[in-house]
Amino acid sequence: MSKNEFICDCNVIHKDVVENTIKNMADGDTFNKLAEFFKIIGDTTRTKILFALDKNEMCVCDIANVLGMSKSSISHQLGTLRRSGIVKCRKSGKEVFYMLDDEHVRKVFEIGIEHIEHKK
Repeated sequence: MSKNEFICDCNVIHKDVVENTIKNMADGDTFNKLAEFFKIIGDTTRTKILFALDKNEMCVCDIANVLGMSKSSISHQLGTLRRSGIVKCRKSGKEVFYMLDDEHVRKVFEIGIEHIEHKK
C-alpha cells in the first residue's frame, strides 16, 4: 500500500455535492464556537471532570477527592467549563453542586467515550 493510496487523483468536480455542501455550510461564527467547545473539553483534567459529572452532580470537594487534586485547581477548571456553557451549578446552603449543562453536552461526551472504547 503506497502512502498516496488515499489521495484523489482525478479532476472531476461533483457539482451537486459541492453546491449542496456550500448551501448547508454553517457560518464562520458557528465554526469558531465549535472549535472553542472542543478545545475546552480537549483538556485532560476537564475531561476527567466531565467524566465525574456525567452520571452525578458533585461539589468541588468531591471532584477534588475523586481526581486527587486541590479544590483550587478543580474550581479553576470548573470556572472555565461553566463560562463555556459546558457545566452549570446549583447552590444548596453553603454547598455548590456542579452538573453537565444539558443533554447535548452529555451526548457529545458519551459518544466520544463510546467511540474511543469501540476503537480499542
